[in-house]
Amino acid sequence: MMSDPAASVRDLAFSYRSRQVLGRVDLALARGETVALLGPNGAGKTSLMRLLAGRLVPSRGSVRVAGGDPGRQSAVRRAIAWVPQEIALYPRLTVRENLEVFARLAGLPRAAREPAVVRALARAGLDEVAGRLVGVLSGGYQRRANIAVALLAEPALVLLDEPTQGVDQAARAAIHAVLERLPEAGAAVLIATHDFAEAERLADRVLVLQDGSLRLDGRLADLLAGLRAGPPEHEVALAEAAGPAAAAALRQAGFHPASPLTWRAGDAVAGGRDGAALLAHLRRHGVPVREIRVREPGLDVLYRDVTEQETVTHPVRAPAEIPA
Repeated sequence: MMSDPAASVRDLAFSYRSRQVLGRVDLALARGETVALLGPNGAGKTSLMRLLAGRLVPSRGSVRVAGGDPGRQSAVRRAIAWVPQEIALYPRLTVRENLEVFARLAGLPRAAREPAVVRALARAGLDEVAGRLVGVLSGGYQRRANIAVALLAEPALVLLDEPTQGVDQAARAAIHAVLERLPEAGAAVLIATHDFAEAERLADRVLVLQDGSLRLDGRLADLLAGLRAGPPEHEVALAEAAGPAAAAALRQAGFHPASPLTWRAGDAVAGGRDGAALLAHLRRHGVPVREIRVREPGLDVLYRDVTEQETVTHPVRAPAEIPA
């Protein structure tokens, strides 16, 4: 555990209706750090975030944010910004009016409310739509307004659950620009996402949660450096499902099926990095190839490797240094 973290959980367990959702989780989030939380549906990601926000009480273990217990201390909960997937705003109020309402609900002193509203509008890039009704804004602007509300009280911990779900590419880029600046004020930022590109862009550190346990915890740069020291990722997209002969040829070339029309290989394959040579090799053996991609492996490959392990008893942690 790091010294004086913004948030930490120790030996954390949580059960719901006799079903264990989380078990023996240890975690610390540093000030000024952005952490991506990945995992399959049902892994316990939202429960972990709700425990950190003080909205759930653990069955065992402790949760600390800014030195206090968010489940039992309202003052600690005010130091936490929780941004859920759902838009939690008043659609018939303007963006500014929403911020003013939530500033009062957050308990900000009267003299502090207007500066907080102005600051939140600027940080979320909402000045140009501050006077517009939330209900007529695009989904991207609504999500940015949701984030702006969370920033009113200068939180020590910001929790975001799928912050770009359902928005287009332009809105996604605008939201990312907002999120990239959040650690500048010293907050710890935890983002639950299924978007690997989003995690690679925003995160300093990556967690993978599966079946209620942390299976991976490491600095993103170290994890990717270790992964990319190995062979490139090969992916073959087929025009039709591989028959027995084509499947045998793909396996012989070093591939394994990822879906009926997609085969992948991370180890040395026929043709190596030369996609043209690999294409010729497979077509000679009757494989109905539609496309071949050869690329450096990314976070999606690391995630797949971790979550496809059938028996893991301890989290995988990145080494402090990656050997040259």
